[in-house]
Amino acid sequence: MTAALTAHELIARHRPTLDQALEAIRTRAYWSPHPEHPKAYGESGSLDAAAGKAAFDALLGNRLALAQPGTDDWVGGEVSPYGIELGVEYPHADIEVLLPAMKAGQRAWRDAGAEARAVVCLEILKRISDRTHQFAHAVMHTSGQAFMMAFQAGGPHAQDRGLEAVAYAYVEQIRTPDTAEWTKPQGKRDPLVLSKRFTPVPRGIAMVIGCNTFPTWNGYPGLFASLATGNAVLVKPHPRAVLPLALTVLVAREVLAEAGFDPNLVALAAERPGEGIAKTLATRPEIRIIDYTGSTAFGDWLEANARQAQVHTEKAGVNTVVVHSTDDYKGMLANLAFSLSLYSGQMCTTPQNLLIPRDGIRTDEGPRTFDEVVADLARSIEGLLGDDTRANALLGAIVNPDVKARLEAAAGLGEVALASREIGNPEFPGAVVRTPVIVKLDGAKPDDEAAFMSECFGPVSFAVAVDSAADAMELLRRTVREKGAMTVGAYTADEEVEQAVQEVCLEEAAQLSLNLTGGVYVNQTAAFSDFHGSGGNPAANAALTDGAFVANRFRVVEVRREA
Repeated sequence: MTAALTAHELIARHRPTLDQALEAIRTRAYWSPHPEHPKAYGESGSLDAAAGKAAFDALLGNRLALAQPGTDDWVGGEVSPYGIELGVEYPHADIEVLLPAMKAGQRAWRDAGAEARAVVCLEILKRISDRTHQFAHAVMHTSGQAFMMAFQAGGPHAQDRGLEAVAYAYVEQIRTPDTAEWTKPQGKRDPLVLSKRFTPVPRGIAMVIGCNTFPTWNGYPGLFASLATGNAVLVKPHPRAVLPLALTVLVAREVLAEAGFDPNLVALAAERPGEGIAKTLATRPEIRIIDYTGSTAFGDWLEANARQAQVHTEKAGVNTVVVHSTDDYKGMLANLAFSLSLYSGQMCTTPQNLLIPRDGIRTDEGPRTFDEVVADLARSIEGLLGDDTRANALLGAIVNPDVKARLEAAAGLGEVALASREIGNPEFPGAVVRTPVIVKLDGAKPDDEAAFMSECFGPVSFAVAVDSAADAMELLRRTVREKGAMTVGAYTADEEVEQAVQEVCLEEAAQLSLNLTGGVYVNQTAAFSDFHGSGGNPAANAALTDGAFVANRFRVVEVRREA
């Protein structure tokens, strides 16, 4: 295979970006090479808004050919949460043919070395970035995210997470030198002298099991961490969200081929309706790494049954906010209202339980009773979403019927403080758009506890009355320990309470946000600086992204000889 891109060219092109990423994960300061604003695209080969939309439209109703071996059928069937049938067909693979083909290219990819692999990954990310507008429409019409969120979270933010994974992978691989000269003195005798070579070797084929809501944001860390550490990667998308990851595979295969590597190092495993190939693949001996985002039930099954693989899971959790007191009542309400509304609460980081003392809270506007706090929050959400155009831009669409069913059932769990309303979308009449519901529950009642101690994924929140700050801490601790949490939030103007909630989160390994009243929200994390999940509670066994997330995707093999 003739390389159109040499390692020297790619290093010259991308080494500065890699170095900046390495510095960013060291300092945890803000940095991103991927523009967040749509108008930033359209030069230097990137698609502008019109070209990106046209490129997306050109995919509809057509086959996305990947030229990967073992294709025995064509499958599809995605329907946008906005009511559009995408009509895209993808190659269905004969796994007995595809998996051996994927393994064939690993030797050359392994021997290329950590730096070459890193810059090839950066070239893939650069080409994905150039097509951000196209990817934004693909994410929007598979996840139900509103366009701007799909553009940012599915585009630059996902690309940042992929680059972050490459940076961590590179750091871990170069921790051990390539070679060493080892000399052990032997007194009057000649010393013992050995030459040693250390090579990072991949575990095998990695599988990324994609999710419906954030196919690129949740998929890219595992994909690029595995690829950068020398593994081939099989991408198994969620059946409702194939297109964004299929486009990713297409770009990756193009770059690998141009760089002189086997394009089968990255392949797609699309499935027929109801085929359930994730379970079949997960226990194959060739699959040595699994990255999964989704339900607790299947995540637990993977951890118990995929014994031959290193399994990274992000599952369900019950995210909690302790509302004790505040010096900025209006800011707190506005921040919570946005957090509960964004993408109709269909984020693994969205708060579910709001723990509020039944005797009320202290604020800069005077004391507020439990009922007043809940009513004021409801009014804040109503004000935020009062204009239907703005509401559509924040809420997006309900991603699947299960979320809609949970939303409708929530109203029967307790006293409704804020009823959900239906919003029409003039551009997409088929979209299911709903505002959040808030239900009041009592933390001391077992029947109520059964409701708020279970994850209710979607635009559903529970205002839970507790007796005191101490009771809130105990309930928070029990929730994180038993159910897990991707995020915890707290509002308090009391130093002792602040210390108490910090101690709970440190002991239970939960990421905490304190007193957010501005433009940063508890359900958002920034690549290179924030850790998404901790890997230390039941919500996830890994963090995006840290050294532990990448270090066990390869092993170091030593060859030693007498000098």
